[in-house]
Amino acid sequence: MRKLLPNQGRFIALLAGAFVFLFPFYYMLIGSLQTEPDPSVKGAFPSPGNLTGHNYLEIDAAINLGRSLLNSGIFTGGVILGTLLFGVLAGYALARLQFRGRSAVFGLMLLIQVIPFQLLTIPLYVMIVRSYGLADSYLGMIAPFAINSIAVFVFRQYFLQLPQELFDAARVDGATELNILWRIAVPLVRPALLTGVLLTFIGPWNEFLWPFLITKQQNLQPLAVSLSNYLTTVSARAANPFGALLAGACVLAVPAVTLFIIFQRRFISTSLDSGIKG
Repeated sequence: MRKLLPNQGRFIALLAGAFVFLFPFYYMLIGSLQTEPDPSVKGAFPSPGNLTGHNYLEIDAAINLGRSLLNSGIFTGGVILGTLLFGVLAGYALARLQFRGRSAVFGLMLLIQVIPFQLLTIPLYVMIVRSYGLADSYLGMIAPFAINSIAVFVFRQYFLQLPQELFDAARVDGATELNILWRIAVPLVRPALLTGVLLTFIGPWNEFLWPFLITKQQNLQPLAVSLSNYLTTVSARAANPFGALLAGACVLAVPAVTLFIIFQRRFISTSLDSGIKG
């Protein structure tokens, strides 16, 4: 009986924490289905007669949800691909290759992390749009985020944990550095790859400032930009602008939640010493 009470207390505490965490998502979903907005506490438990799917049709007619989602997928997918490719290569080089100036490069990489992206917005815009001519293009949106210093740091730390004997044995067998990276190092740091995907996905998926600067064409804008434009331009003309905006937010949140649910079970630590006998 005494052991049961502490367990019940922990269960109640976890249940309360889950409720506090999930309630904003619940309220967002309920608000997106309301015919008439109800900001009171009663609005969190609406009557069936006040529920409709018209808000989703209205936001889709205003900003084309399908096209905006496709743009978000292209933008975010390009950023993730660049982050993983350059992050793995740079992280491996900083962790396992010996070259002059390695410590200086690592120090500069850490310095970049303390510089707010907002300070770089204007020079990046001038470089991307005027120097490279990448305005109104997906590449112009992807390029500034293709190399993520945080991802490089994460991959470097994982590669440093791998036993040196694995790399020495591979070099003795005549393997090139790319073969060592692809066949030995990368399979052992899969948790880092998943972490990099999730951390990278959240940023560009919700980014609206930079894509808005690069293009004003609605058929190229990601969903976050389209929702921001909707809020500042045509939302006042909607029958229920509050519900339509929450409907767009639900569509924006679904891929992120789905990705987390799929990957959350895979965040397990691997035995980095498994390749060493004894």
